[in-house]
Amino acid sequence: MAVSVRTIQTAVPATVLTQHLVRDVFAAQEGLTRLGRRLVTASFDGSAIETRYSVIDELTLDRQFDDPQFFDLASGALLAPSTRVRNELYIERASLLYIEAARKALDAVPGLTAADITHVVTVSCTGFFAPGPDYVLVRELGLAPSTLRYHVGFMGCYAAFPALRMAKSFCEADPDAVVLVVSAELCTLHVRSSNEPDQIVASSVFADGAAAAIVTARDMPAGPEDGFVLDLDFFESVLTPVGEQDMAWKIGDEGFEMILSSYVPKIIDEHITGALEPLLARDASLGAEASTEIAHWAVHPGGRSILDKVESKLGLSEQQMTASREILRDYGNMSSATILFVLKAILESATPPSGGDRVCAMAFGPGLTVETGLMTVRSVPAESSIEVPVERPASSVAAREPETATPRVLAEVSEA
Repeated sequence: MAVSVRTIQTAVPATVLTQHLVRDVFAAQEGLTRLGRRLVTASFDGSAIETRYSVIDELTLDRQFDDPQFFDLASGALLAPSTRVRNELYIERASLLYIEAARKALDAVPGLTAADITHVVTVSCTGFFAPGPDYVLVRELGLAPSTLRYHVGFMGCYAAFPALRMAKSFCEADPDAVVLVVSAELCTLHVRSSNEPDQIVASSVFADGAAAAIVTARDMPAGPEDGFVLDLDFFESVLTPVGEQDMAWKIGDEGFEMILSSYVPKIIDEHITGALEPLLARDASLGAEASTEIAHWAVHPGGRSILDKVESKLGLSEQQMTASREILRDYGNMSSATILFVLKAILESATPPSGGDRVCAMAFGPGLTVETGLMTVRSVPAESSIEVPVERPASSVAAREPETATPRVLAEVSEA
């Protein structure tokens, strides 16, 4: 029984951050030392990023906002709002991105309706609220009130892997399950002016975005990716023996604080081969030359240097890394959502000869944690149709019509 991703759909905020313009804003901040300015220039210019997206409207840089909270165009100053202010914007904007990406995913699979969704798994490490995004999706999409809901929170850039692994387990336990996985990250809420190298690097690469996937073992058509789905074959998780202090994510008084040391690419370079061994050993069909046998390497684009280290250490070609580098260039690092953008790009690039292409996906996060997955691009026949699921026993939760009233947070957005 193959459990597969039937579609991946994405959503980004309206504000586009052009890298060289944002670089100039950060380089012009009062309090930066000469070394700090040099680090800003080097980090932004060496990032291999051209554009990113942000929920911070003030960073459009085209007009002055009344009562600015993050950036004052008149003075050119980056402001320092409290964690509460940042999280309030997260509640407002993350909800909208979760809904947009999820609706796109539901609409993308022919014949799929809200009634088919049995599980919701949401992912985020950039904000908190309860009832959370899983609740918002059930209400806004009109899912059954008995839908099983889970939230993977504060795990970092690799968190889409635990979410997909959970979805796979649900589908293996119940062949009729259809799991909606949605990640939304608003990383730019937590950027700030600083002389600290970790914060400068974070400001130069992190971005906002959301992605949603439909995971199931049921026989149904693929989404709009030209008849291709992504079978989820195997997953593994490895902790490297070093790196606990080199990548971390903590809550401060003025936003979340990223620790991202310059040693992270070196740690990945030293340990990536060993971290991949448990995953590759799961598939007996892979020989000693897995780096060439696997067509696509979906590497989380945490930064250009990380992609460079993985490509060099594993002996990969530029073509095998194309999707990761293009997502980094066009979107930056959107934490946990990013790997779903990369996998979407791989599905969209598939052509008829691509059926059976293997994909090795990986992401890195606090710990230092290396999450990996083996997947297979599979062509779905056009005549494939949704099977009628086996009738389920009545839920212990009393059925009720979804409320027509919009959750308060979304109502407030619409009134603003």
